[in-house]
Amino acid sequence: MYFVNAPFFLRWYYPFVIWNKSRKEKKIYLTFDDGPIPELTPWVLDTLKQYGVKGTFFCVGENIVKHPEIFQRIKEEGHQIGNHTYNHLRGWDHTDSEYIENVYKCHALTKSKLFRPPYARAKKSQLKVLRKDFEFIYWDVLSGDFDLTLSPEKCLHNVLTYTRNGSIIVFHDNLKAVPRIQYALPKAIEIFLKKGYNFGTL
Repeated sequence: MYFVNAPFFLRWYYPFVIWNKSRKEKKIYLTFDDGPIPELTPWVLDTLKQYGVKGTFFCVGENIVKHPEIFQRIKEEGHQIGNHTYNHLRGWDHTDSEYIENVYKCHALTKSKLFRPPYARAKKSQLKVLRKDFEFIYWDVLSGDFDLTLSPEKCLHNVLTYTRNGSIIVFHDNLKAVPRIQYALPKAIEIFLKKGYNFGTL
């Protein structure tokens, strides 16, 4: 189970994380989790370049090591980098010391102060330690592109229905997302541009 739109109780439980940016500006923020991988990340970059849009990529450390040339391309093309742990760890399944060490191992590669816990599953005790060095970026729109039971059309519907000024939208550059993100991302960008939105990096 997952929430497409972040509910109140999650915002209450994690009051020190960023769920969205200013609602006053007609600006939205595309984010991409889990890459870089050769099967999808270059396509995402090509799509963003086609529309003149920048995004924020929350990269997994081991994928950076495997595909340094794609990671370099993300940076060279002006996108923002974020930390998504070295091994895509679920914080709830690991001790605080294991998890924190993994985050800093990824930080050695990303050099980014932006951190997003995989699955949004991190213990408060872990975040409390990491808080001194990182800004926690969550979201208010989860596309659901990782959901193998979700149709590409429904993925697009999720994004269009819940996005508003200041929204942080999550897509994934991983293999599970392929049919949904390849359908939804270009269509969503086109629609939001026609509606007068700007796209920002975090």
